[in-house]
Amino acid sequence: MKDGISRKLVLDYDSTQIGRSWLVHADCLEWLSRVPENSVHAIVTEPPYGVKEYDLDQLEKRAAGSGGVWRIPPSFDGHTRSPLPRFTALDSVERERLRRFFVDWARLAVHALRPGAHVFVATNAFIGQLLYAALVDGGLEFRGQVIRLVRTLRGGDRPKNFENEFPGVSSLPKGCYEPWGL
Repeated sequence: MKDGISRKLVLDYDSTQIGRSWLVHADCLEWLSRVPENSVHAIVTEPPYGVKEYDLDQLEKRAAGSGGVWRIPPSFDGHTRSPLPRFTALDSVERERLRRFFVDWARLAVHALRPGAHVFVATNAFIGQLLYAALVDGGLEFRGQVIRLVRTLRGGDRPKNFENEFPGVSSLPKGCYEPWGL
């Protein structure tokens, strides 16, 4: 059951309570703009590494299973993997669009966060510098990183539209780690 404080944070969105925490399913920019000032104790998020993949034409291509920025991974061990965006395919315009998204997000987060609150943001070696700079530009303070060790099937995808010509080339080496900014 939602108490008065939880109602102020959950608002009218779908939500799930886990212990004393709430998971809220909402557009993050819209939700952050609606919650009361100084009301959020912490944010833990793995944000999009490109906003282009959520454009309608890209979502349609993902649903069709071909084209666009979505990489349809192969099946392994009888499991079908979910499509992943090719965030290494961002040009300068798309990188600026992504930077602007994170600056806007940070400004809204600063408004919602209580004094002393923490933000944990997952990123990767390719986009981390852009993400951290944008969050600082939006008013957050960079405090360091937690490094999570990961094992992926391989590094980044091959150069887009040149997969056959360069089958052994990866556009992002396998890093085996995931930085989480604080």
